[in-house]
Amino acid sequence: VMSVMAAVGFVGLDLSEAGLWTSLATAVGGPAIEVGLITLLAGYGGYHYNDLGETGFFPLWILPVYFLGGPAVGNLSRGLWKALSSLQDEGVVVDGDSTAMPSDTANETEGPDCAVCNDSRAVGCPNCDTQGYYITYGRKVTCPACNGRGLVICRDCFPTYGEDPNDIEAIRDLMSKMPD
Repeated sequence: VMSVMAAVGFVGLDLSEAGLWTSLATAVGGPAIEVGLITLLAGYGGYHYNDLGETGFFPLWILPVYFLGGPAVGNLSRGLWKALSSLQDEGVVVDGDSTAMPSDTANETEGPDCAVCNDSRAVGCPNCDTQGYYITYGRKVTCPACNGRGLVICRDCFPTYGEDPNDIEAIRDLMSKMPD
């Protein structure tokens, strides 16, 4: 059943020769790496399966799972390639670790430029000094201002985005959607 689902998933998501080779490589390489991890970490409380399956190391259903990982890896790499190609088409220069916008298009599509938060919309929590907690009476207490994240919403950005700095629920909602 799993092999049929992997085949159907491959046909629906990829169906390219490169995708087939990637799927085959992940179907063989993934379990081979797991066998290595299981063997090397045996007795150290490390990586293992509770059900060793038919192979003595892992259950056979893991092969079609890894096989179907091939289209995921292929589609991810194609998406990244497409994004990088479109940046190059727009004149963005990608050089090593830095990305520079040409001067004639700088800040036209970038949005607001906040010097306080560098457009991240978050700054370090002044209540806990960005730790997410503080010590009081010898006890470690989660900071109630940032809910233990160490970050709060940037106050300088409210006028830029037309938001009400007094709408606490909207601020909490915004912060809950921001990554850590």
